[in-house]
Amino acid sequence: MFKKKDVIGITLSVLIAIIAYFLNLSVLTGLGAPTISILLGIILGNLYFHQPQLESGTAWSEKKLLEYSVMLLGATVTFQTIQKLGWSGVAFIVLQMVLTIAFVLFIGGKLGFSKNDARLMAAGNAVCGSSAIAAVDPVVGATIKERRTSITMVNLMGTVLMLTLPAIGTWVFGSSNFLRGALIGGTVQSVGQVVASGTMVNPATTTTATLFKIMRIMLLVFVVLFFGMQHRREQGQAGKSKQITVKRNSFLPWYVLGFLILCVLNTGIHFPPFVSDAAHFLSSWCETIALAAIGLRLNIIEFIKAGKKLMIYGFATIAFQVLLALLLISLLLK
Repeated sequence: MFKKKDVIGITLSVLIAIIAYFLNLSVLTGLGAPTISILLGIILGNLYFHQPQLESGTAWSEKKLLEYSVMLLGATVTFQTIQKLGWSGVAFIVLQMVLTIAFVLFIGGKLGFSKNDARLMAAGNAVCGSSAIAAVDPVVGATIKERRTSITMVNLMGTVLMLTLPAIGTWVFGSSNFLRGALIGGTVQSVGQVVASGTMVNPATTTTATLFKIMRIMLLVFVVLFFGMQHRREQGQAGKSKQITVKRNSFLPWYVLGFLILCVLNTGIHFPPFVSDAAHFLSSWCETIALAAIGLRLNIIEFIKAGKKLMIYGFATIAFQVLLALLLISLLLK
C-alpha cells in the first residue's frame, strides 16, 4: 500500500490521466488517453512539477499501477492468444536476449567500462530495465555508482526506444500489429516503456508487445544465475568465494504470476464478458495513470548530463538491439 507521503504524487498522476482522458474525447481524438497522458507528464514534469515531495508518489504510481495493469491484462487473454506467438516467437526472444547480452558485454569492455557496469547494462537492456539491474546487482557485488550509472543509462535509452519504435515499426512492418508488437516487446527495456510504446500504436500492439515482454521477464532468472556463476568463478580465481544470493522475485515477479493465473482461469472457464470488460477498464486506467507518472519522472536534463562515452555505449546498444530485432523478426516471424 502507498504511504501518506505518496498522496501528492499519486493525486497529480491521477489528475493528469483524467485530463488526458477528456482531451482524447474532444481535442486530440484518436491519439489515445495513455499517449496523451505520458506526453502531458513529460511536459509538465520538466517545466513545473519536479518538486522532491512528488517523487515517492509518482514512483509508486509508475511501479505498482503498471504491475496491476499487466496482471489484469491476464483476464483479457487466453493461452490461445499466447500460442499465436509460437515457437518462432520464443526463438526470437531467446536469440534477441543472448545476442544483446553478448554485444553489451563486448562493447562495454572495448569502451573501458568495468565488468559490473557491462553486466548491469546487459541485464537491463536484454531483460526488463531497472528490475533486472536490481536482480543482478547483489549476485555480482556491484557498487552504488555502477548501479546508478546503469539504471540511469538503461532508462534513458529505453525512453529513446519507447518514443521511436512505434514509427520505426510502422515504417518497416506496415500495419501488422503482431510484428510491431514483437519489435517493441522484444527490445524496449522496462514494462512501463513497453506499454507506453505499444499504446502509441494501438491496443492490439500493446497486448502483443506485453506478451513478448512477459516472455523476457520469465527468462530473468537464467540471466541472474549466469552472471552470478560468472562472478563466482572470477572470485574463485582471485582466491575469494561468495555465496550467490538470488532475490525471490527474480524467478517470477508477482504480477507475471498473477497474469498467468488469470490467463489460465480465463482459458479454462472463460470469464463472462463483464469480468473481462471490468479487467480491461481497470487495466487501462492503471496504465494511463502510471504513464502520467512515468512522464512526470522523465528528466530530459539527464540526457544532457550523461557523459560522451556513456552515450556512445547506450546508443550503440540500442542501435544493435533494433537492427538485430528487425533481422530476427524478418527471418523468424514474417
